[in-house]
Amino acid sequence: MALLFEPFHLRDLTVANRAWLAPMCQYSADDGVPGDWHLAHLGARAAGGFGLLIAEATAVVPEGRISPRDTGLWNQDQVAAWRRITEFVHGQGAAVGVQLAHAGRKASTYWPWAPVSGSVPPGEGGWTALGPTAEAFPGYAAPAAMTAEQVADVPEQFAAAARRAHAAGFDAVEVHAAHGYLLHQFLSPLTNRRTDGYGGTPENRARLLVETAAAVREAWPDGKPMLVRVSATDWTPGGLEVDDVVAAVKGLGADLVDVSTGGLVPSPVPVGPGYQVPHARRVRQAAGVPVAAVGLITSGEQAETVLRDEAADVVLIGRAALRDPHWAHRGAHDLRVAQNWPAQYERGAWR
Repeated sequence: MALLFEPFHLRDLTVANRAWLAPMCQYSADDGVPGDWHLAHLGARAAGGFGLLIAEATAVVPEGRISPRDTGLWNQDQVAAWRRITEFVHGQGAAVGVQLAHAGRKASTYWPWAPVSGSVPPGEGGWTALGPTAEAFPGYAAPAAMTAEQVADVPEQFAAAARRAHAAGFDAVEVHAAHGYLLHQFLSPLTNRRTDGYGGTPENRARLLVETAAAVREAWPDGKPMLVRVSATDWTPGGLEVDDVVAAVKGLGADLVDVSTGGLVPSPVPVGPGYQVPHARRVRQAAGVPVAAVGLITSGEQAETVLRDEAADVVLIGRAALRDPHWAHRGAHDLRVAQNWPAQYERGAWR
């Protein structure tokens, strides 16, 4: 039996295998409401054999969206739209989670295929972003520095979205503290220059993440897992390194840490096959929690090696899953593992 296709248990959730779909923004929502594109995107990959699908960065408040086209979980219309999708995914035998996010200073930007780039002006459907300070991400408009009251509101914003995620039928939530978004901005000394209780020392910079994770855990049903995504390095001198992140996630209450890297500031990244796996291994060893590895893991054989080398407990597939919605079934085929296929596709199982 390949480890990749063994079940994985988190609290009361049993996931059929360890090949999971990474959260990837689709920039296709209308006022935060997911639609047919999201049903087709996630539904195809549920039918394609992934054990757990993590829906894209989903804003906890309107001003937390990366772009005006991001999905959200701040109202009941969004809950109803997501429930349609989670019910279909469950019908394929897969589990589904959602990544709860606030973009901070990287909010109100154009989607990747827009004819222009940078920040969307308020007159064109954008808004003023918020950040730990008023320092802008290069190429974006300057955010407003968050007041103490605005910072204090963040944990409950995430908790309220978690309650809506439960109502929408999600099996897991992931707190997004990576890729240069709000919680990552507070964690890193490169972007957090506050002088109050949320800035200065590593403990103070981690305070918002700790409080947010605690609020989500309290709001989220006890039997359902809470994941946290982190960037294990900023790839920039003076920024976060993996041991800083290990210290931040210890005692956080996460059932699994999803280990990515970068995104805080523009910096060269040594991209290559499995380039983030060593960071996942370090977090797993030092923090003593299950971890997911992600980053140019493209074949079943490669994913199996990551697991057998004990670098991670599960693998998240991103770009390869965009190319092939049935990546997990292909991996099972290549590893000669029997897996439950949709009846409509069983002819593709072995020949």
